[in-house]
Amino acid sequence: MSRDPHRYVNELDEAAIERLISRLEARAKDRVFTTLFDNYMTKIISHAPKSILEIGSGTGSMMRSLARRRDYSGRILGIEQSPVFVDAARRLASEEGLADRVDFHVGDAHKLDVPDRSFDAVILNTVLSHVSDTMTVLGEATRVVKPGGVVAIFDGDYGSMTYAHPDVDLAQRMNAALVQATFNNVYIMRELPRILPQLGLEIAEAWGDAVTEIGDASFFKSFAATYVPYVKDAGLAPAHEVDEWYAYQESAMSNRTFFGSCIYYTFLARRRS
Repeated sequence: MSRDPHRYVNELDEAAIERLISRLEARAKDRVFTTLFDNYMTKIISHAPKSILEIGSGTGSMMRSLARRRDYSGRILGIEQSPVFVDAARRLASEEGLADRVDFHVGDAHKLDVPDRSFDAVILNTVLSHVSDTMTVLGEATRVVKPGGVVAIFDGDYGSMTYAHPDVDLAQRMNAALVQATFNNVYIMRELPRILPQLGLEIAEAWGDAVTEIGDASFFKSFAATYVPYVKDAGLAPAHEVDEWYAYQESAMSNRTFFGSCIYYTFLARRRS
């Protein structure tokens, strides 16, 4: 049985948590991923928010990136369900000299310990794909953002995730297995145009970006290394097939014949006054 490791992070052992921490920090250093974050964050900052909340802040990598920006000096808070992640976020912020710029609290995205209308902007960065109840989490984001404020949602459409392999049948099985092992809400981004207006959020802007690596790989290399073990643990594919598939991906990365791709979407929605 597959279980989204981020959704059940508090039930993982120490080694598994360390793998996730490494994945989150590696992703935050990936040029493609940081560019997508900066694209929508620049739009948010252009409206001069005084306070920004990230729900599901993980190791705090995105909020540290925000704290390093010279064009934003307001309040920054990250809320994350994993105490281990929060400890890592605080430690990393301190090591980078950012402890006075950003704060991190342990909390549940489904029931935020935050007053109504507290923040000018709320960010859900690759969070909705993992949570137990997307409507409840989006409702909480809407509750704590001020009228006229922005709820920014960035996540993948993981039904589009593709790793190439000469055996097309094996490729399709492994793509599906990786997605099933990793994400609780695979198609949530396709539902947002219907869901957001129901919550009192008006879509101001929305767009998609293809995250694609051809030849070399860093983003998809880290993803495979982190989540392939969950495919095995859940029995979503025979172990020998998983090993064969992963060996091929490593070989393709080393000889520059790799291909991997996934579509990511960004929604900037404003709370109605």
